[in-house]
Amino acid sequence: MFQGSMTALITPFKDGSVDEDAFQSFVDWQIDEGTEAVIPCGTTGESPTLTHAEHMRVTELCIEVVNGRVPVIAGTGSNSTEEAIELTRHAKDAGATAGLVVTPYYNKPTQEGLYQHYKAINDAVDLPILIYNIPGRSIVDMSVDTMARLAELPNIVGVKDATSDLARPMLTKLAIGPDFCQLSGEDATIVPFLAGGGVGCISVTANIAPGLCASLHKSWRDGDMTAVMEMQDRLIPLHMSMFCETSPGPVKYAAQLLGKCNADTRLPICAITENSKDVVKEAMVGAGLLN
Repeated sequence: MFQGSMTALITPFKDGSVDEDAFQSFVDWQIDEGTEAVIPCGTTGESPTLTHAEHMRVTELCIEVVNGRVPVIAGTGSNSTEEAIELTRHAKDAGATAGLVVTPYYNKPTQEGLYQHYKAINDAVDLPILIYNIPGRSIVDMSVDTMARLAELPNIVGVKDATSDLARPMLTKLAIGPDFCQLSGEDATIVPFLAGGGVGCISVTANIAPGLCASLHKSWRDGDMTAVMEMQDRLIPLHMSMFCETSPGPVKYAAQLLGKCNADTRLPICAITENSKDVVKEAMVGAGLLN
């Protein structure tokens, strides 16, 4: 259903509000550069500090500018099941291709609680759902067994796996089968993730290097491993720099350097340090994004 380089979109701000013009221009640039799907209102889009009205508006703006050119996988997760249903229902009504639903954070549900959370969303909204498994931010880790149970439901179509466990895609493929869409949520491990059964990456780095990220995935599908490894070598320092501080601080600063938007974030995410700015600049120069 989904494959290749997909961007976990930043949300530009201006004077404290969503910069709608910058956001739509940014999405348009992403598609022109070869990005194969876009994801508004995820972690990188600062969804925890968007109001509900802003969250829905950003999703609508994204769908409007995309205009059917690539899939829009809207972030619709919450640690409240009813809230996740509400956001997923809105995404469907707005025209999203799918919803990306994060495992409930802070609550620390059991595996049965995770199953019931996603089943409730599946039952309430007829929209394809990708599970977003990110233990580093949510504390809970969905097991392969629970994911296999969920894969039996009609609307649960895949996973964004941000565990950094490179055995996970192989175990998931064995448990569920090759049709379950496995997408990496960890830029730095994308090549071994693809080798283990993955089909794409929901990427932070693609915000600032969409063409390079898209080319890596195309080369992978073409079987050109020499090109894949050359691009991986260029991208690895850039991937690491995007997490020299809490995301999306570094990637928004990088986007500012490219003239795409300013680097404003919302508290408690704050401006990155001067040292971190140097790290980001150096990595961008090394990747050929800046002179």
